[in-house]
Order: sequence, then structure tokens, then C-alpha cells
Amino acid sequence: MIVAERKPFEEIKEKIKDYKKVLILGCGTCVSVCMAGGEKEVELLASQLRMASHMDNTGAEFGEDTIQRQCDREYIEPIVDKANEYDAILSMGCGAGVQLVASMLEPKPIIPALNTRFIGIAEDEGSWSERCRACGNCLLDQYGGICPITICAKGLTSGPCGGSTLDKCEAGGDKDCAWALIYKRLKQQGKLDNIRQMAPLRDFSRQAHPARQVSEANLAPRT
Repeated sequence: MIVAERKPFEEIKEKIKDYKKVLILGCGTCVSVCMAGGEKEVELLASQLRMASHMDNTGAEFGEDTIQRQCDREYIEPIVDKANEYDAILSMGCGAGVQLVASMLEPKPIIPALNTRFIGIAEDEGSWSERCRACGNCLLDQYGGICPITICAKGLTSGPCGGSTLDKCEAGGDKDCAWALIYKRLKQQGKLDNIRQMAPLRDFSRQAHPARQVSEANLAPRT
């Protein structure tokens, strides 16, 4: 899932200081799961902003709404009329959601309340870690289901750098060496021959930006 975190409160206040009527728009999918931009987070931020507005005597008004996904047009369309009643939208969606909302409500200002961090997994309650760089050419089967491009601090795909100590990365902290993890996993699977093979050169054309994908089913002629 996409993992994000809320921007510092003072930064959010600064971004919306020129607007008197702001709609705080949450997203009910990824950022809701990582407790950054769901309905509860919208309510909390709205309460904080109203309290700050009262204390600073700015007279600003704040509305609240949360849709299922900000990255999907069909969920944005029902709130267009409501959004047009406000001077600006404070989006609690990921970067993709902010951009689609901005496109559909143009030229209304859409202000991000979150910082989008990475594609990751839930490790424990309230803890997430990066697992995917969205490189466009997945080779996880070759590495025992462990991504060296993401997990290795240097993104090495043909073996370790030689700088690890006791299976820990030389980058420091308690970071595991990705290639120690890969070795152990391939050994368990009986596939250590994989680690002896030179990885193909990375096809960086797969990471050309902005990327686009169209379903073949939508390209087929309709009868």
C-alpha cells in the first residue's frame, strides 16, 4: 500500500493561511490504513485547525469529507458541487490523489496535508516499512521474494557489496543486509543457484516518468 504521514501542523497552517473557507478532504483507502488521512484523521485535523483559528481570531471555516479514493474519478465526482463552495481543498490523500483532485476541481487550489513516503507493508501495529520501488520489471522470484532494489541500501542486484557485518548493512543502525536475507531465503528454497547467476542489466526505460498503463481489454474494439 501507499504509506504517507501528515505534514507538521504549523506547515499546514501556513499553507492555508490565505483562505477563509477550507474543505478538509480525506481518503478512505491506503492513507486511512496507515492512519494518516482517513475519516478519523480528518476529524482530528479539523478540530485542531478550528481551535487554532479561534485562538488566532482568523475567522476561518473548515468543512470535512472523506471519500473512498482520491485517485479515482468516480469517487471525486459526487463531491464536486460541495468542493466548489470552498476557497481551497486541504487534501489528506497521497500525491496521486492530490493531483487528480486538482485536475478535476481546476482552478481551485488543492493543498497537500500529507507527505507521501513509499509503497510498503504493515510490520506491526502502527509500523510500516518500504518493500517496493515500483521499478516496472519485477524479478522477485529470482531473489526468494526479497527485493534487492528496495531492501539493499545500494540497490545491488548481483550480490552484496562486501561491507556488511554480521548480516547487518554498513549503512548503519539495525538494518539487515538484503543479500544476507536473500541468501537465507534461497537456501531454504533450495535455489542457491539463483544467487550465482548474473542479474540482467536493469531496464531503466521501464521507469520513464510519467508512466502510463492502459488495459488491453479497453483497447479491444467493441462489438
